[in-house]
Amino acid sequence: MTVASARHILVDSEAECLDLKARIAAGEDFAELAKQYSSCPSGQDGGALGEFGPGMMVPEFDKVVFSAPVNEVQGPVQTQFGYHLLEVTSRTE
Repeated sequence: MTVASARHILVDSEAECLDLKARIAAGEDFAELAKQYSSCPSGQDGGALGEFGPGMMVPEFDKVVFSAPVNEVQGPVQTQFGYHLLEVTSRTE
């Protein structure tokens, strides 16, 4: 079974998501930005979501987590919760 671990930052707008993505690309720390800006409780853990399998997260999230390159920030990804930046930190087939 495929298992992945990922971290994310959840915000209310696509514009804020794009701004944070640019800041990460410029060298700012993903975990620190998650602590400051993420509206998800996982923000306090630097956005870490732990390990999960396919189907455990919303479909839009799953699609990215189980297809995107590892250690590369993806997004904005829109779900019913808002806009996410996602980074897959590990994935095993």
